[in-house]
Amino acid sequence: MADLTGKTVIVTGATGNVGSAVVRGFAAAGARVVLVDTNAERVAALIAELGAAEGHHLGFPADLSDPASVDELLARVVDHFGPVHALAHTVGGYAAGTPVHETSVDLFDKQIALNARMVYVVAGKVAKSMLDHNVQGSITVIIARSALKGTANHAAYTASKAAALRIMESMALELRDKGIRVNGISPSTIDTPANRQSMPNADSQKWVKPSEVADLMVYLASDQASAINGAHIEINARA
Repeated sequence: MADLTGKTVIVTGATGNVGSAVVRGFAAAGARVVLVDTNAERVAALIAELGAAEGHHLGFPADLSDPASVDELLARVVDHFGPVHALAHTVGGYAAGTPVHETSVDLFDKQIALNARMVYVVAGKVAKSMLDHNVQGSITVIIARSALKGTANHAAYTASKAAALRIMESMALELRDKGIRVNGISPSTIDTPANRQSMPNADSQKWVKPSEVADLMVYLASDQASAINGAHIEINARA
């Protein structure tokens, strides 16, 4: 198992189905976890569940779409924990249903803002913080398999995920000589309550478990993955 003792890791979307599994994974590996989420009650409950000493893991609210808010978040994290060693970005959103010629451009703007611009802002700001503190770190972003190919009635979503993938790949090349690795993960259908409700007849045994996503994110943040950079890793073994 990866040992991240003494490392500070930021997890965005920390109380979501995937985010909470990622938080648990990093905590089990010994990291100090920064839980970034807007739901303070769920953050507090998750920190209590982890059972660490007071102050070992902390929650921070932040508007991840606002560069100034992300700057403030990073300043507070560094002030409390010291330099950031890893980012696990799990925030994203899905919207689809109609072809381009029937869809408002507002949907496109919202998907780009949520799935691409936020990656650009958050990953970019974290990378700058790592560089400022001379940290050789890791940034991992959840993308989507849809980033690889457009599909009918999903243009806004697939375009936003493709943009996120290109951002990840570009950053990996920009930062590779600085010791900062940037990678992406694209799971197939994740086993969540929402997916089970929306697809009641599907075989959920073939779906990816949130803990499996967490295991990979922890591995990519560890020294064991020091040779992995700019990779887009699909998790779909049972699909």
